[in-house]
Amino acid sequence: MIQLHKLVRYPAPVRIFCFLLLLALVWVPIALPLYAWLGTDGSPSVIPLVLLYVLFMVWLVPWGRRVHGQAQPLRTHGLRASAHHGRELAIGVVVGLVSLGLLFTLEGWLGWLTWQPAPLNLGRIALEGLLVGLGVGLAEELLFRGWLLDELRYDWGFTPALWASGTIYAALHFIKPWEAIVKELPSFPGLLLLGLTLGWARQRTAGRLGLAIGLHGGLVAGYYLIDVGDLAIYTGRVPEWVTGLNQNPIAGAMGVLFLAVISAGIRYIPGASRWRDT
Repeated sequence: MIQLHKLVRYPAPVRIFCFLLLLALVWVPIALPLYAWLGTDGSPSVIPLVLLYVLFMVWLVPWGRRVHGQAQPLRTHGLRASAHHGRELAIGVVVGLVSLGLLFTLEGWLGWLTWQPAPLNLGRIALEGLLVGLGVGLAEELLFRGWLLDELRYDWGFTPALWASGTIYAALHFIKPWEAIVKELPSFPGLLLLGLTLGWARQRTAGRLGLAIGLHGGLVAGYYLIDVGDLAIYTGRVPEWVTGLNQNPIAGAMGVLFLAVISAGIRYIPGASRWRDT
């Protein structure tokens, strides 16, 4: 029988590998038959991935208690059921939506894109975008800025752990065919900056994830609304590297600039408690 409490003596990369290996041993025997039944294309194919994330959240609890001696592992990793946490979540959503809205508004004013008539189902698209954004925000923030950041932070301190987790977060977006990697590689700096910014959001709020989840969710929701709603078309007056390769704002200079402004605001505007850089 595996003695989980002994894993705390091992370096962070070993602990992370053991966590993922034990998780995979449970998930893979269930996922393979599901993929064989549901296929790998279309909406049903996401069911095994949803199952993987549910198992991840469940596994965090015994792992945290037995390896690190945490009484409330999910709370330790930044999930808090409190009004304060809810306010930070709402602030993050608003900042994400407003920031993306300002970016597209500025590009429209400069003549880099043209606005299209809103579809009749815009309200439904907006609600879908918010739900998708919050779902993605919760999943990725608990994984990357919660558990992964903490496992690295326990050994390395906050700043090295944040850079490592941010690099891993950005790199994992490129698990795809080589042609797609080459095509989308310019988005790497933006993804890295996003990972760092969300980590600083957690640091600014004394280890809580609400602001990071909200900011991530707001950015995803805003882009979902514009993309799925076909609200804007680029005019081609400036190169794609300015507005975003493949119409992805985070792969363009303007998107990275706006993200840098958000990052600077989170890091340097006073008025909030902060995590210790340990």
